[in-house]
Amino acid sequence: MLHVDRLRKVYAHGFPKRVPTFTLEADFTIDTPTIVGVLGPNGSGKTTLFELITGSNEPTAGCVTCGGQDIHRVRYGERSRLAMHYHQSYQVRAFRKRVPSFLLQRATRSEPLVHLFDEPQFSIQDGYIGFMMDFFRRLRGEGKVVFVCVHPNEAYHLELLDELCERFMFVCRGRLRYAPSLRALAAHAPFREYLGTLAAHVPA
Repeated sequence: MLHVDRLRKVYAHGFPKRVPTFTLEADFTIDTPTIVGVLGPNGSGKTTLFELITGSNEPTAGCVTCGGQDIHRVRYGERSRLAMHYHQSYQVRAFRKRVPSFLLQRATRSEPLVHLFDEPQFSIQDGYIGFMMDFFRRLRGEGKVVFVCVHPNEAYHLELLDELCERFMFVCRGRLRYAPSLRALAAHAPFREYLGTLAAHVPA
């Protein structure tokens, strides 16, 4: 369903010699419908990862295959038929057009296989938590891959992720760590450091 193959994005500055300032690396495969919880500090590369998966950011190396197609070789206006990125406001991120669209492939799907939600607002005051949880599960039940990126600042955020997600990714300084549960992820010292006092609330 989704294959992120030796993906690498390097940001650099300077002229004439470019000096790397940040590098993101990812390599994973998702073969079945699932809900993935994504966590990590601000500036760690979470949004960059989502942009690379949806094709709105060009990788330095590697590729992203979604539904059997390299998303960076699909026409810009049709990439959302493979994967869609929803930011905090739930607006779809704009694509950067660097190659004429007519030189690219047509999408083979009519609706996205992968849905990436970038820090949706899990607030107990807005009354939408139940609706959102049901929505994510419905997408998964329809055979989709769902990514839910959350920056937890309350203990109940961890409880919601533990209840909702079937696997987890922790993004820190451009590196990804994979785990089947929050509890397994909590064995990783940088993850506990990231959570701070909330580490004590990781579900057993």
